[in-house]
This record gives sequence, C-alpha cells and structure tokens, in this order.
Amino acid sequence: MNDLAASYQECKRLNRKHGKTYYLATLLLPKNKRPYVHALYGFARYADEIVDDLSSQLTTQEKADYLRNWGNSILESLRSGKSEDHVGRALIDTVNRFKIPHEYFAAFLRSMEMDLTVQSYETYEDLMEYVYGSAAVIGLEMVPVLGPLSDGALESAKKLGIAFQLANFIRDIGEDLDRGRIYLPMQELQAHGVDKAMLERKILTPQIISALKEQIARVRELQKEATPGISLLAPESRPCIEAASELYCGIVEEVEKIGYDIFNNRAKTSQWRRIKVALPAYIRAVAAR
Repeated sequence: MNDLAASYQECKRLNRKHGKTYYLATLLLPKNKRPYVHALYGFARYADEIVDDLSSQLTTQEKADYLRNWGNSILESLRSGKSEDHVGRALIDTVNRFKIPHEYFAAFLRSMEMDLTVQSYETYEDLMEYVYGSAAVIGLEMVPVLGPLSDGALESAKKLGIAFQLANFIRDIGEDLDRGRIYLPMQELQAHGVDKAMLERKILTPQIISALKEQIARVRELQKEATPGISLLAPESRPCIEAASELYCGIVEEVEKIGYDIFNNRAKTSQWRRIKVALPAYIRAVAAR
C-alpha cells in the first residue's frame, strides 16, 4: 500500500470508529465517492481529537501550539499541493481533485482554536462565528464531491451542517459542561430563566426544558430550509444526504423521547432507526446509480 492509499485508509478508519452515523450515510454513496468523504472527515476528526482527546496531559497552551503547528502544516500543504502528513495526504489529494476552496479549512482550524479559549457564546450571532467553521464549512466542502447541479446546493449544505451541529450541542450539553463549555447562546438561555449555575447543577428544570424546546425548533427549521437543496445534488448523492439529515437532525427527537433529560441520559439513535432509515435510502441509492 502506497502512502496516499494508506492515508485514505486511515481517514476511513477514523470515520468508521468515531462517526458511526456519518459512516453509515457514507456507505450510501457510490464507492468512487466514499474515499473523498472519508478524507474530509478524517481531517476534521483528527483536529477535533487534538482539542479534546489527544495529549490530554498537555496544557491548554501546549494543545494550542500543537494544533496551530499541525494546522499551519496542513494550510501550507494546501498551498503547495503536497503533504507528508498521515491524514493530510488524502485531504490534499481530495482538495486538488475537486478544487475545494482552501478558506474552508482555515475557517475550520480557527474554530478548533476557539474551542481551546472560548467557554461560552453570548448571542446566536457569536455562536455562528464558531459554528460556521466547525460545521457549515463541512457541508460546503462536501458539495463538490457530491456533485452540485447548481450553486444553490451550497447554501442548503451550509444550513444542514449548522442543523447537525446544533442538534449535537443539544444532546451533548452535559458532556460539554464537563469540558467547561456551553454551546447554546447565553442570552437565549437567560430569556428562559437559565443561567450557567443552573446548567452546572445538571438538574432538569422547567426553564431548561423551555430553552431546549426553542433550540430544537431552530434545528427543525434549518433542516426544513435545507431540504429542497438536496435535489440540487447529483441523483446518486441524494439518498446519502437524505439519510444523514434524518439521522442527525433526528437526534432532537431522541432528546424529546428521554423527556429532555440530557443530564442523566444520552439521546442516541437506535440501531433499529438506523436500519429503518438506511434500508430505503440504500434502495434509492442503487436505483439512482
């Protein structure tokens, strides 16, 4: 196996290990598209691991330095068109093949750096600065691989990426608190009578439920606005994104099923629901090919 093939294989491994729902959706794509989606995921996941998982013994400043050095090497590789990084090789090859704008990756790395220093966001607009780089650009990076039929696919991909991220924020409130972070706009929480101290007690209150309902409604509205744009992708790519939309945005339905008690239960997509979504999507995917 040559270095480039090994890099694609490593990205696939990261996808399969850390992004089970994402990986399942990727299997709905034609085989010739999957490696490039794995490469985009592998880059994002590796950066996320630097922030949250890798080198846990390092200080925040040491992690920031490590992330910045790795990120700068990736950005330089994007400029030169070559990489010696075990994940970067596949990424650079994918970017070159599909002419994906480099600024998406710079924005993603900026958001990862924000994770090391920013603990909360006062307004939705403040949060969107982070979410653009951490999630919206993932959708934008994917569009060239998926095959856009018009530029309108980009705006829908951006909205769907944001919806996915917000759904994750709702599900992961407790885990994020453990990392010292709050990813819901503080002003919107305060409008429901929720403050940082109430969240840190990790006791479900009527105020928290009310705040979560507002955030869930936003996820569903973004999903609704993004859905027509799926038809602007190549037919063979649509079942993958339809399934990803149902499964990722469906996280908020799972939150409702556990009575919004995200502190004591993890809202998870069941294996049965994955099969229920994936099977008809697979039939549509085969037909589209």
